[in-house]
Amino acid sequence: MRAMVLYKQKEPLILKDISIPRINKEEVLIKVEACGICRTDLHILDGELTEPKLPLVMGHQIVGRIIKLGSNVKGFKIGDRVGVPWLGYSCGRCKFCRSGRENLCDKARFTGYNIDGGFAELCKANSRFIFKIPDEFSSISAAPLLCAGLIGFRAYDMVRDVERLGIYGFGSAAHLLIQIARYEGKKVFTFSRRGDTDSVRFARRLGASWAGYSDQQPPVKLDGAIIFAPAGELVISALKAVDKGGAVICGGIHMSDIPSFPYNLLWGERMIKSVANLTRKDGEGFFKLAKKVHIKPKVTTYKLEEVNEALKDLRDSKFVGSGVIVI
Repeated sequence: MRAMVLYKQKEPLILKDISIPRINKEEVLIKVEACGICRTDLHILDGELTEPKLPLVMGHQIVGRIIKLGSNVKGFKIGDRVGVPWLGYSCGRCKFCRSGRENLCDKARFTGYNIDGGFAELCKANSRFIFKIPDEFSSISAAPLLCAGLIGFRAYDMVRDVERLGIYGFGSAAHLLIQIARYEGKKVFTFSRRGDTDSVRFARRLGASWAGYSDQQPPVKLDGAIIFAPAGELVISALKAVDKGGAVICGGIHMSDIPSFPYNLLWGERMIKSVANLTRKDGEGFFKLAKKVHIKPKVTTYKLEEVNEALKDLRDSKFVGSGVIVI
């Protein structure tokens, strides 16, 4: 099969013919139709996530159809259209797994990082960690939901009772999340990188009550904020914007160091919290809500052999919304 392969971090992926994956009794083999690109892919490529399996097929927002089943797989059949998210395996035995927090499992493995992912014609996945894709979504529009949607939803769930929500970094996750938040009656205030006028205009079109830049303060105090941009200094900006009792949720898997700040910014029962991966329960809840909201991802598509171009465009903010590799 054809795949875009990472052989060394900080170097471009290479289009290669590689062997078709062999599945075990718990796994399925999937013919990939689409795979979203994600800022986590950049963190892997840039060496900020330091322990990838090499050589590696990246890509962890995968949508495709099952073409082969392991002998122990239940609940799926040949031809089912499924999604494969970032969390690809957990042990099932530790205190985190037993309490429904498999996202914190010390033995967890991740698609497109420890497990070959979806920048390829075929991939394999553990059947316990895949989701059936609702018919309401095409494979291209469903791909961004597998990470940007799911991680955004988990972050949002931590501040779901707020009235005024701030979102820092208006990329793939944010443009999906604002549709949910607006559906649920929230006032959303968005913050983009200085000079990124396209994202500001895009946020306003999607219903932001206020859209500006991350070095600005909003016109009113926020009840909570979610940070998707990997810039640690935004934690301080968000703390300044959030009212007493509010929470600042860090939604990325990687973030630059948070600078020191005076205690009075945290005082007043403000809280800083991180989001780590996702759980299967998140997936079940998110896809039900996504159908109800009729989420409409804004997608820019690329061919398999254009993965390097797609990642560069993501880095340079050349598109709004989500980027998707179409196989």
